[in-house]
Amino acid sequence: MSENASVIFSNVSKSFGKTQAVKDLSFELPKGKVIGFLGPNGAGKTTSIRMIMSIFHPDAGTLSVLGSKDPLSIKDRLGYLPEERGLYKKMKIIDLLTYFGQLKGVDKRRAKDRALHLLNEHGLADRANNPCETLSKGLGQMVQILGTILHEPELVILDEPFSGLDAVNIEVILKVILDLKDAGKTVIFSTHILDQAEKLCDSILIFNKGEKVLDGTIREVKEGEGKSIHLDYVGSSKSFKSLPGVERVIDFGQEAELTLTEGADTQAILKLLTDQIEIRRFDTRELSLREIFIKHVGSEQGESPLNAPAVEG
Repeated sequence: MSENASVIFSNVSKSFGKTQAVKDLSFELPKGKVIGFLGPNGAGKTTSIRMIMSIFHPDAGTLSVLGSKDPLSIKDRLGYLPEERGLYKKMKIIDLLTYFGQLKGVDKRRAKDRALHLLNEHGLADRANNPCETLSKGLGQMVQILGTILHEPELVILDEPFSGLDAVNIEVILKVILDLKDAGKTVIFSTHILDQAEKLCDSILIFNKGEKVLDGTIREVKEGEGKSIHLDYVGSSKSFKSLPGVERVIDFGQEAELTLTEGADTQAILKLLTDQIEIRRFDTRELSLREIFIKHVGSEQGESPLNAPAVEG
């Protein structure tokens, strides 16, 4: 067992009736890092998270959380924002946060002081005595995250924290996650937004059909996955898929990522493209996390890589 691991799964399996949600899953998650759980709906992400939190227990295998094989015994060292969320609408924000702190063993006075500090830090101090029902969805999400971290947990788990939020509120939550990392905390979060996961995460774990597809640091995951052309253009993209050496296309309209086969001639591709479209940017780089995800998971779902979403579920 690694002393630097926050969570260790060893051959863990979990079923619900005839549905096997997690199959012989093994991985180690490092301490003090931001780790992304990625995968389509039903891949096993939330089931794994709930086993970390002892909401579910494995049918087979073992797991360790912060060095303990009984996560319930260290629950006050964990912070958890579930996918299904809600606030006590009539309760004052300050009272709600204080209550959340007390549930995690924090003295009431300390919990209230900590709540006021967090509200002030995130520009919500003037709303402390407002009922929760007055909050927008984004601010409500923020209050719930503050409740998750109020007791200063060592391991914070956020299940789909960006779901339904606009760009401004996403940026605020991104900052919270980075602040937690700077404070030496471990953060596990699942997300639909692969571009953000690539920038934010130190490590990722990609699930599919209850199994681990890939895991490791962003650098480790990208090694050996090939190259792609990133292209800004004006014109029609109809010919992209037929270009020699192009294996897969993700087209956003005037911007595209072309996955290349091994040994593809990028200069020949550039020449062919200049005869057909106006090119504003053309560069070769490692595959993005989005394309790696689609390569390993999207096509297995029967999706067209050209039209595949960032992540499902």
